[in-house]
Amino acid sequence: MDLGTFLQFLAAGLTVGSTYGLAALGFTIIFNTTGIINFAQGEFVMLGGLLAVVFMHWLDPGLPAAVVLAVLATTIVGLVMERLTIRPVQHTSVINLIIVTIGVSITIRGLMMLLWGKDTYVLPAFSGTTPIPILGATIAPQSFWILGITLLVLAAMRYFFSRTIFGRAMLACSFEPKAARLMGISVERMVMASFMLSAFVGAVGGAILTPLTMTSYDVGVLLGLKGFAACILGGLGNPFGAAAGGLLLGVLEAFGAGLISSAYKDAIAFVVILAILLWRPSGLFGAPDTERV
Repeated sequence: MDLGTFLQFLAAGLTVGSTYGLAALGFTIIFNTTGIINFAQGEFVMLGGLLAVVFMHWLDPGLPAAVVLAVLATTIVGLVMERLTIRPVQHTSVINLIIVTIGVSITIRGLMMLLWGKDTYVLPAFSGTTPIPILGATIAPQSFWILGITLLVLAAMRYFFSRTIFGRAMLACSFEPKAARLMGISVERMVMASFMLSAFVGAVGGAILTPLTMTSYDVGVLLGLKGFAACILGGLGNPFGAAAGGLLLGVLEAFGAGLISSAYKDAIAFVVILAILLWRPSGLFGAPDTERV
């Protein structure tokens, strides 16, 4: 394999892996605060892309404003989901809460199909479509946007959780909700914030990927599945390990599709993940032996 081909596969993998990483980050944010897996995370990614297209055609506010409106609208969807479906049954078992998220996922997907049909939609590229040649590879400008925005979101999340009182309060709730409540932290407020943050990062991933891969009402199923796989690969409960797992999963897919066959792209990635989990069940970046207290 020459350097140009290697860079081509690497860039393709990191591009799509960025969205997997943002979806995985969303999974981890909610898991750390509530202990549940939100299977509507893929729908947050779908809404980010699809709503950006809708706002572009309905309001024509310009591409940046359409993307911002889509992300804000999806964040509100996360808020509404928590208030209407999670909070009323918050004292039930974790399994029941997970089933609720599956129901929300199906509902959102069905509504989008009824409203916008089964067609596929695309956003314009953020800065043109002329490929940029780099060391024998030709990389789309949108790939740089995706990588740059993903790194910016990850840096912002790291600052939020490590340097702000609100972020530290969310982490406190993830370790010991009862002690956090005794310290005056509103656990219910932190749970609501976790759903909003999860929807926000998912929507960002969907909006920036749509110019490359297009979107439709059902893209959230596969993107959510890949995000969950990335979350497990990087380490469930480790936000930035999950994001790194997304990038690694994207790279595995790209090299698998390029070197073997695109027909086996998904299978190759999941076989490698299974092998890694058999070797290290806690994920690549998870603690070897963790226990929620």
